Amino acid sequence: MTQQIERATAAPPDAGRPDGVHRLKANAVGLLGVVFMAIATAAPITAMTGNVPFMISAGTGTGTPAAFLIAMVVLAVFSVGFTTMSKHITATGAFYGFISFGLGRSAGLAAGLLATFAYMVFEGSLVGIFSSFGTNTVAAQFGAHVPWWVFAIGMLAINALGTWFGVAVAEKFLVVLLGTECAVLAIMGIAVALHGGGPHGFSFAPLNPVNAFTGPSAGLGLFFAFWSWVGFESTAMYGEESRDPKRIIPKATMIAVLGVGVFYVLVSWMAMSGNGIAESAALAASDNPMDLFFHPTQTYVGHWAVTAMQWLMMTGSLACGMAFHNCAARYLYALGREGVFPSLAHTVGRTHPRHGSPHIAGLVQTVIASALVAGFGLAGKDPYTGIYNLLAILGTMAILVVQATCSFAVLAYFRTHHPETRHWFRTFLAPLLGGLAMAGVVLLLVLNMGTAAGTESSSLVLKATPWLVAAIAVGGFGFAEYLRRRSPDRYALVGRTILEETHER
Repeated sequence: MTQQIERATAAPPDAGRPDGVHRLKANAVGLLGVVFMAIATAAPITAMTGNVPFMISAGTGTGTPAAFLIAMVVLAVFSVGFTTMSKHITATGAFYGFISFGLGRSAGLAAGLLATFAYMVFEGSLVGIFSSFGTNTVAAQFGAHVPWWVFAIGMLAINALGTWFGVAVAEKFLVVLLGTECAVLAIMGIAVALHGGGPHGFSFAPLNPVNAFTGPSAGLGLFFAFWSWVGFESTAMYGEESRDPKRIIPKATMIAVLGVGVFYVLVSWMAMSGNGIAESAALAASDNPMDLFFHPTQTYVGHWAVTAMQWLMMTGSLACGMAFHNCAARYLYALGREGVFPSLAHTVGRTHPRHGSPHIAGLVQTVIASALVAGFGLAGKDPYTGIYNLLAILGTMAILVVQATCSFAVLAYFRTHHPETRHWFRTFLAPLLGGLAMAGVVLLLVLNMGTAAGTESSSLVLKATPWLVAAIAVGGFGFAEYLRRRSPDRYALVGRTILEETHER
């Protein structure tokens, strides 16, 4: 059954836009571009060097590669329902649009605000870790001290420019950064494999899923494994700018999930093998945990690769931050163009007349990220343990709640729509299992939040995190219900601007 949907008239009539909606530039990016944009949000080199040592020392222990394997399977199951729905609905607001159609406009607006909030704080988080890497790398390579805020200003400026000139420009930049960071990790892994798997040969114990539950805190380790994928779902928000989105977005999502998963499993396994399993545990718990990667790279590849890895940790976090900046800008744009918030239709809901980019939304996001970073900096927070950790946990909780909700939205949507697409696994079991699993990951985060925050475990920001997430969700839902009663015309627009079509497919 094909259902008629409401056409949105989010912005006032505009020349050249007969439906009144400012559109993003169509056909600006292909399959590989969408894949790179999604993988960049996962920041493979940051996930490996930042998360794996902590997972080994305080989480899943020697079963850390298996933890990534488990997370990959769960996220692949989640993606089955997610990609099935993306074949019928293409919208920049991804979760916002999906949940609006599946669970209703009120739930959709709550999810849209939560997702926007998550991507907003993620950029600030990545500015923190980039700045920390920058200061440490320059000190190690040149013996000079450059204040972290210098790097923060540079990254914020680069992100703003990338969004202003459109997704095609950002794609080219991210392809270079992502390609080099993945290459240096792959070279390390291949070198270890060619040398027989390290000093003690190959050990398959790290790949045994049972061993993921034998470490110091399996729940904490598994949460960090899932955290390493955050942002993969951003494929859907590039649907309006991609070529043939009904085909590209589902493929890009599964490629991102499975490609990143295989990469994480193999790189973490080879790093542990290259040091020796017992030796890896000692390195991960040492004062220099990144030696877990630096040591096998130095031994089997050479010092030049260690130097390159230090610089690429910077560029990897820069790529990740730029990708999140693009995500936040597109969510702001999606909320603005529909006219749910009339004051936003003339600002963040507009696109650049030449580049077709959400340029005003991008500038607004730059101001917000700058304010966050400046606020934490003035409060004396360290860019890594303070800005990065606290904002990453806050954003991760928000986006995991939205992901879980999206799974249940898929389940509800296909109960009443598109009987020709319904399938016992794709539209029922997969979204059900995915939703329950993602809800479980949220629980893991809540139970292990203090440990994950490390030295900031007593921070007021950390303690307020669940309440902030709940307040935004309840506020969004409540505002939508207010619109439903007081302004039905505006309520009817929630989540209803989709790609240049008058019907769902």
